[in-house]
Amino acid sequence: MSQSHKRIAVIDIGKTNAKVVVVDAVTGVELAVRKTANAVLSGPSYPHYDIEALWQFILKTLKDFAANTGFDALSITTHGASAALLDADGKLALPVLDYEYLYPDTVTVVYRELRPAFSDTFSPLLTGGLNIGAQLHYQKTAFPDAFAKVKTILTYPQYWAYRLTGVAANERTSLGCHTDLWLPYSNQFSPLVEKLDLAERMAPVRSAFDVLGEIRPNLAREIGVTRPVPVYCGIHDSNASLLPYLVDRALPCTVVSTGTWVVCFAPGARPDGLDSTRDTLVNVDAFGNPVPSSRYMGGREWEMITHELPLSPLEDEWQMLATVIDRGSMLLPSIVKGCGPFPAMEGRWILKPDDAAEIRIAASLYQALMTTTCLDIIRSQGPIIVEGPFAANAIFLAALHSLTGRPVSVSGSQTGTSVGASVLAGSRPRHSVHLVEETIPGLTEYAATWRRLASV
Repeated sequence: MSQSHKRIAVIDIGKTNAKVVVVDAVTGVELAVRKTANAVLSGPSYPHYDIEALWQFILKTLKDFAANTGFDALSITTHGASAALLDADGKLALPVLDYEYLYPDTVTVVYRELRPAFSDTFSPLLTGGLNIGAQLHYQKTAFPDAFAKVKTILTYPQYWAYRLTGVAANERTSLGCHTDLWLPYSNQFSPLVEKLDLAERMAPVRSAFDVLGEIRPNLAREIGVTRPVPVYCGIHDSNASLLPYLVDRALPCTVVSTGTWVVCFAPGARPDGLDSTRDTLVNVDAFGNPVPSSRYMGGREWEMITHELPLSPLEDEWQMLATVIDRGSMLLPSIVKGCGPFPAMEGRWILKPDDAAEIRIAASLYQALMTTTCLDIIRSQGPIIVEGPFAANAIFLAALHSLTGRPVSVSGSQTGTSVGASVLAGSRPRHSVHLVEETIPGLTEYAATWRRLASV
């Protein structure tokens, strides 16, 4: 680790919220955190992220942190499924499209014929713009005049690095994130790049660990930093969560990264048996290695189920747990359709409870059953590490422990993406993890019923 990198600022843009964090490079402690909503504008052209609002938030926060906490390096992590299209002047030729936007059927049908085979890209066909290739095809088809002005295409973390440094790059974790644009086992662009006539527009591929440059002098003056601050290339957020566990753990292991998406990683596993219809894929880690993965929109589903429910003491929920299991109150997939291991199913309740605490319990069991299903599909092995918001859900953790019969460890970091991105700049945080000891009696029959009903 460079001795000058004692405090690392991280720009961390998730689908729901954006954060700027300062991480202590030795301890991994988050010394300062500020966040804002990641707003989506309805138009013009199509729904897109409010890039300029994010940029002003980033600059103001970095300025405040420079004056108070201080930082001497900067790293970046963002959600996947987004690309920035720049014109010859380095400005956005088209807005950064919201990947949840659904295109006209006429566009989607044509794209399905263009995209490479799953056996080559290990990228499943997903809805809307979850495949970046689909976004680029839509933008090129629907907005030919604007697209003709596109000179450079960047993956999303590297767009923010470009704004800070002026250096254009792409990076493997974002290219390998169900884009249809990358061949993870060949380490090169897929044939789709040539089919869409994009090869000359794709920025050079750089390592996530590369320093792209320093914060540009005019921005450095605006922010108030008085010495050069290196900016690291950046990384896809789920892969940022994975990275710290690749540094100091033997393979195989399993990492469950929770947030808007629950992403299950199986480092060391083979892609044999991956099912393109069940939201399995092969991600690419920060070192360029393929990682079989599966996912569902767990954080979004949790919010949809519980956002109006009052919080209840954990002791009360433990006391009510047996009642929920014995009664057979359960939630079936999928609350968010079109993704996850049951993309065609429409979520529904079986014997929905009236009590708010019991609804939260059933929702926690649902999350554990969905996560276990994801782990089974990718044939993950070894101990399980859970990081992110679900690491604070004791019933989810106990259920996961019971259902898998494997050691489950919990990360103490609630913003694993930020800490993971700081590893790019040399931090080696000491993991605060603990083993889950609790199990849930009587869950076997409940789980069998859930699986039977979920397979109908």
